Amino acid sequence: MLIIQNLTYIHPNKDLLFENINLTIKKQDKIALIGNNGTGKSTLLKIIADVLQPSTGLVKSQSKPYYIPQLFGQFNHLTIAQALQVDAKINALTEILDGNVTDENLTLLNDDWTIEERCREALAYWKLDGFDWSLQMKNLSGGQKTKVFLAGISIHQPEMILMDEPSNHLDTAGRQLLYNFITSSSKTIVVVSHDRKLLNLLDAVYELSKRGITVYGGNYDFYAEQKQIESNALNLDLKSKEKALRKAQEVEKEAMERQQKLDARGKKKQEKAGLPTIMMNTLKNSAEKSTSRMKGVHAEKVGSISKELSELRKELPDTDKMKLGLYDSALHKGKILFSAKETNYRYNEYFLWSQSLNFQITSGERIVLNGSNGSGKTTLIKIILGEIESEMGSVYRAINKGIYIDQDYSLIDNQLNVYEQAQQFNHSALQEHEIKIRLNRFLFTKDYWDKPCNVLSGGEKMRLMLCCLTISNLAPDLIILDEPTNNLDIQNIEILTSAINDYKGTLIVVSHDQYFLDQVNVERVIEVV
Repeated sequence: MLIIQNLTYIHPNKDLLFENINLTIKKQDKIALIGNNGTGKSTLLKIIADVLQPSTGLVKSQSKPYYIPQLFGQFNHLTIAQALQVDAKINALTEILDGNVTDENLTLLNDDWTIEERCREALAYWKLDGFDWSLQMKNLSGGQKTKVFLAGISIHQPEMILMDEPSNHLDTAGRQLLYNFITSSSKTIVVVSHDRKLLNLLDAVYELSKRGITVYGGNYDFYAEQKQIESNALNLDLKSKEKALRKAQEVEKEAMERQQKLDARGKKKQEKAGLPTIMMNTLKNSAEKSTSRMKGVHAEKVGSISKELSELRKELPDTDKMKLGLYDSALHKGKILFSAKETNYRYNEYFLWSQSLNFQITSGERIVLNGSNGSGKTTLIKIILGEIESEMGSVYRAINKGIYIDQDYSLIDNQLNVYEQAQQFNHSALQEHEIKIRLNRFLFTKDYWDKPCNVLSGGEKMRLMLCCLTISNLAPDLIILDEPTNNLDIQNIEILTSAINDYKGTLIVVSHDQYFLDQVNVERVIEVV
């Protein structure tokens, strides 16, 4: 069991990340920890794993958790055995088997005579057969590094497992192995992930936000349904509060008009009655005080409702605040944009693809481009966009404008600030205030306009890229997305999904995120081998 009490974390720069977090996770619970970027999900995992210390609060765990981080650069100088902290045991076992049976080696091994066998079996399960223990982590791909740490679960056999974005670098086969493990495991598991297929395999969703942790007792689909119910209720509350505000403003206006008429009639009667000036002034002051009190009462009521309305609007999801709109391609649906006949590309003396490519892309299609790492997906994208030419066969292109959005958002110039970047796409000479209105729609408020692009998160760069496309009047015939969900949280994936579904042109996606592919209605597959 894991118990967290009144946990608070303050960054070294004194910024508060979260405070007074309370959480209980029971044995064999399988938990999804979700929340927008910057809410502190990874930090909370590190605190549970004892990698970071909280500012205040208490973490109690019956056993030491096994932690799989999101980033692995800190292990690049280590071997696989060192990264998994099994090098001492393996070396001791080797020494003992070679006849060097010392107290030191026996102490290091600690009767763990199956360590080598477990290591081999674990690596084999994650398709890392034959990997040498002395191989340095820096020589592995991102997916292979993830698999090394996943293999560590079977090696160390922990009671609790903490995973931070475990499917990020895995291909389709690797993800399926992960899904199978999650489903079959009887361990306590806490996962931070934006992989919604993975999140649907877990028993409960814990949402981390500024309000703390909210528990939803079901998988991600259940969570999404509950959030929709909450959103619908919030929208009803908003409409009701907006109606109440209009009514209060009308009542205020009518009351003030009625009072003004009464004051005017009273003044005329007083003048006809020929009252002394001092009495007239007394009555006038009394009327003004009465009007002022009435005005204050109504103003207080209107102000109170306005404040409540403002607070409700703050609770709106950011996706509901945004106004999305990618321009549609002017090409008619079904027009051939690209075709390849017996096409191949040569690297040195070898052709890249074992079978030459034969396919065509028509306007309006939604296609997923599949292939293992190193299969030549990026090369094919460059051929489609006309950046390089094939060295065998023939190709036909009728793409007036294609947009390629890679994982690093290379279309964003990191030397520019946010406003300057938006101006780079201002082909229709929009005025400054119009550019800023569009930036606001994509959640780039005044505080962001002078911010350098190189400090933006992946999700922020994605939103800025979408904003730039809406600013441009040049409608792309083709948008190519390369692993678009890898660096995004769920909120930004939903923003991207909504934007792509608004777009009616041709779409090619390179992705292992099947949930995202289903959401953007991919129709067919182009496979490269």
